[in-house]
Amino acid sequence: SKFVNDQWMIKNGFLNDAQEHKPWWWNIKVQKLNISAPLILLPEVSCQKAIEILQEKGCDLAPVVAESGLILGMVTLSNTLSSVLDGNVEFSDPVTKVTYDQFSKISPEDSLGKLSCLLENDHFAIVVHEQMQFTGNGSSSTKQTVLGVVTSMDLFTFANRNEKK
Repeated sequence: SKFVNDQWMIKNGFLNDAQEHKPWWWNIKVQKLNISAPLILLPEVSCQKAIEILQEKGCDLAPVVAESGLILGMVTLSNTLSSVLDGNVEFSDPVTKVTYDQFSKISPEDSLGKLSCLLENDHFAIVVHEQMQFTGNGSSSTKQTVLGVVTSMDLFTFANRNEKK
C-alpha cells in the first residue's frame, strides 16, 4: 500500500532519506538546475494552435494554466499530435482535452533527491513557487506560479556536467 512505498512517502513529504548511498547531487536544491521559464498555454488554446506554438518554439511540452493561476496540467506535442491523428480530438478542440491532469509539483527549495524519486514514476515535474495572496477583506489563499518544467534529462545533464572531480 501507499504508506509503505518509499516513492509515495517522499513525493508526499513524509520521508526524506530513502536512499542509503546517495549520489553527490542528492541534497542540492532544485533551483540549482537553472531551468528556464516555460511556455504556458491557457486552457482555451485549440489543439491546432498548441501544436503550432510548440513546434514554432521548439518545445515538447507546456503547462496548461488558467488565468487565475490554477495549474490544470501538462500538454505534450506527441500526445496532442497522436490524439488528433487518431481522431480522439479535433484540431478545434481546446487543449484541455489532451492535457495530462496527473502531474507532480516540486518546489525550487526541494532536493534533487526528491526530484529524482518523483521522476521514477513521472516523465516530468512542474517546479512551482507558492506565495500567500491576500484580498481586500483580509482573506488569504495560496497562489502557485510555474517556474519551470524538469525532466529526467535535465537532472542527468546537471549531474553529468557538474560531476564532482
